[in-house]
Amino acid sequence: MDMITSCKINRVQPGRHVAVYTFPFSSHPSLLLTLVNRLASAAPTVVFSFFNTKQSNQKLLSEVNHDNIRLYDVSDGIPKDYVFVGKPQEDINLFLQVAEDEFRNGLKVAENDFGLKISCLVVDAFFWFCADIADELNIPWVAFWTAGACSLSSHFYTDLIREKHAQFKGPDDEIFDLIPGLSAVRLSDLPGGIIYGNLKSPFSIMVHKMGQTLARATAVPLNSFQELDPDITKDLCSKFKNFLNIGPFNFISKQISRSITDEFSCIPWLETQKPSTVAYICFGTVFKPPPHELVALAEALEETKTPFLWSINNESTKHFPKGFLKRASDNGNGKVVPWAPQVLVLEHFATGVFITHGGWNSVLESIGAGVPMICRPFVGDQQINTCMVERVWGIGMKIEGGSFTKNGTCYALENGLLVDGLLKMWKKKIEVLKDVAHKAVEPNGSSDKNFKTLVDLVTS
Repeated sequence: MDMITSCKINRVQPGRHVAVYTFPFSSHPSLLLTLVNRLASAAPTVVFSFFNTKQSNQKLLSEVNHDNIRLYDVSDGIPKDYVFVGKPQEDINLFLQVAEDEFRNGLKVAENDFGLKISCLVVDAFFWFCADIADELNIPWVAFWTAGACSLSSHFYTDLIREKHAQFKGPDDEIFDLIPGLSAVRLSDLPGGIIYGNLKSPFSIMVHKMGQTLARATAVPLNSFQELDPDITKDLCSKFKNFLNIGPFNFISKQISRSITDEFSCIPWLETQKPSTVAYICFGTVFKPPPHELVALAEALEETKTPFLWSINNESTKHFPKGFLKRASDNGNGKVVPWAPQVLVLEHFATGVFITHGGWNSVLESIGAGVPMICRPFVGDQQINTCMVERVWGIGMKIEGGSFTKNGTCYALENGLLVDGLLKMWKKKIEVLKDVAHKAVEPNGSSDKNFKTLVDLVTS
């Protein structure tokens, strides 16, 4: 097993040894490392052995901020000379086949390296099997949930939802009072693997077992703030030993985000636009609408004459309507870039609405900037996040029909930017959440207090 050290690791005289294991896909590794950086800063005599695949670790090297964090490479489960055939979640399934054995072996290597037994596990909540490992070692198990309370609650109550499923007529039925705080959620809003999708896939089995096992965890911290979902928080606090909202991380890491360069001059372009008029469009690095939806979105932007800043990879721009990029550039009404400093863009006075996939990080960043959302969800927790945005928090809307059409997108843009009524309502509600969220991470705020509790659990 390969080891990657931070540059001054040998100066640390460790008092305790925490093993960290991340799910090496999407934003999970970066979020867990953000948490570990915070813990490492708060507990400088504790050493953290961070286990991740080699490819993912290489991307994280520059994000290791403390001397008491040591990165270890584990296998990604991909056999030598393996040829991917395009099956859904193929890389995830291969990794899950070896994940538990790789972690168990890694613990032995790390203990030998330091001459110090593992005293605590801080792992991605997906890794339900860590409950057994923690019991065997008689140490705490901290299961970190990278997303929101709404999706976590739905996974926790999977068995109850499945039991009651027969009582519902169809996907648009609300689950009413079945789960505290989720009365407005419909069956179709639930993450895949609960009712819909391949319930026997390795990923679905993993999240199901996670929901069944989490009550055994010493603590379940998550990247959110408890005032956002008070009913869910109250319920899960009664189900878990320590349910700890310790975010939003993007507020805590704000100083770091300020150092990000704006290599495609997004901010100077925004400076040329009027306040609250620009639609910022980004679907993250993993998801993108199919070509016909890209066309519909582009046509709607032109039809409504909406100023826009669109972050999208260069390969996808070939699907735009003929002449779209040139017309946008010539009239100064639009800018298309392969990457944008999202937090800075959202906080700019010109940005009026965020067209997003509804990923949890994006939702939190939008709340932090006080910018309403138009959501086009794809997979995972994006559907339930979108439901909360539209039907519970009232800070945006889901695109009509769940996908971009020209007429549906024109309607969304007109409501999101051009019509005072809805926009004012959204802005009023999201400004309240923005204020509460910022207070949560301030000294003695709810998230700050919860983090101190977590530090005590990890280090004691």
